[in-house]
Amino acid sequence: MQAIIYHNPRCGTSRKTLEILEKAPAIAVRVIQYLENPPTKKKLADLYKKAGITPRDGLRAKEPLAKELGLNDPDVTDDQILNAMVKNPILINRPIVETTKGVRLCRPQDLVKEII
Repeated sequence: MQAIIYHNPRCGTSRKTLEILEKAPAIAVRVIQYLENPPTKKKLADLYKKAGITPRDGLRAKEPLAKELGLNDPDVTDDQILNAMVKNPILINRPIVETTKGVRLCRPQDLVKEII
């Protein structure tokens, strides 16, 4: 099985999730450092849909830029949030892991075990 992790190496939760994946048997891990190589708007929307969450759920709401851009306002649409995430990938909450068994925003990191 292949697992794709949208990873930020500076994030402890992301590092712990990657460690779980690397220790799991028979899993090939593909690491995408999303700050350097952000997903497209379509891909991000698809990941959230498969994870059963909204773009708002996937937003790093505590990120100062989210507040600065007004993204925490309840009137902001999913489309506006996705556009901001693609333009400013620091707004994407992480880690997101995708396997053939599903997608999870792995906060906490043990959620990855549901899809491996």
